[in-house]
Amino acid sequence: MDNKLTTVGLIFGGVSKEHSVSIKSAATIINALRDNFNKNKFEVVSIYIDTKGVWWPSHISEKVLKEGSTFLNDQLASSSKGFTHLPAEAEVVDVWFPVLHGPNGEDGTIQGLFKLTGKPFVGSGILGSALGMDKLAMKAAFEKENLPQVNYCKAYAKDLLDNEKTAYLIQQIESELAYPCFIKPANLGSSVGITKAYTKIELLAGLTLAAQLDQRIIIEKSIKARELECAVLGKSNIAASCVGEIKCNADWYDYDSKYSINSAKILIPAPISEQVSKKVRDLSLLACKAISAEGIARVDFFYEEDTGSILINEINTLPGFTPKSMYPMLWAASGINLSQLVARLIESAKE
Repeated sequence: MDNKLTTVGLIFGGVSKEHSVSIKSAATIINALRDNFNKNKFEVVSIYIDTKGVWWPSHISEKVLKEGSTFLNDQLASSSKGFTHLPAEAEVVDVWFPVLHGPNGEDGTIQGLFKLTGKPFVGSGILGSALGMDKLAMKAAFEKENLPQVNYCKAYAKDLLDNEKTAYLIQQIESELAYPCFIKPANLGSSVGITKAYTKIELLAGLTLAAQLDQRIIIEKSIKARELECAVLGKSNIAASCVGEIKCNADWYDYDSKYSINSAKILIPAPISEQVSKKVRDLSLLACKAISAEGIARVDFFYEEDTGSILINEINTLPGFTPKSMYPMLWAASGINLSQLVARLIESAKE
């Protein structure tokens, strides 16, 4: 009988604005992989990517997981920049487990590198990751499949340098969406760089901020709706979790709300009818199929109670795994605890 442990290459950190969230997610996952349930199944090699893109081996990564990224800044700051090579430990890795949020982590970039190593990895492939990261590309794919979503406009950072093009864009947004509206960089997660505009001045400020973070910008109509979320797991046998709801104490679910204590109330399962719950779960699977997302994903929705409309907001192909993150909480409420969940994710990668 083969009792060989599967060696998991856990990669975290990264150059995106969600660096600190990634460290918290990685700490949660690595603890689950080393607990009593999993210790005889997996061996973990951790690799930390610092804010300059330099890859560090496990003896450094373990310190970062315990002490945070300040350990590296204080002790071992590197003059290097960007990826140069895989640490030697990468040779023993059987399955890659990326715990990277945002650009370079869930946009297909590192998935391409994993493919070159010839080893399986947790989560979506290059296409699903790229479409899931870019909100404009994602919405275009949803539109092609006739999936319901909020009205939106698109903008490009370079056009904001032209007064005439900016004036036309403002006019288009005011005509098609009206106020209030949301302005989002197309390629960031965790609500980084997102603003809500009630006036033309706020709209211009929001566009300016988004343009500093991404070349592509999406502007969405603000609607009165409940925020629902559903988790997806698996490849050949893809499944949807129960549905959860976020009730935010702030005006909307921004970055601080996601990662601050008591800033939002999470209801799992969501207090909705079975009919609405089923529709959300069905739409979650259709949304994943539309962009080729697989393995792991969280699909976010707007539910307009007055009209009964259920609108897809977005897919997150590498959702957070912090103690406050919805993805593991949704599966826990669906009968799969954290230890079982990380094991299932690794098994799905091998398919």
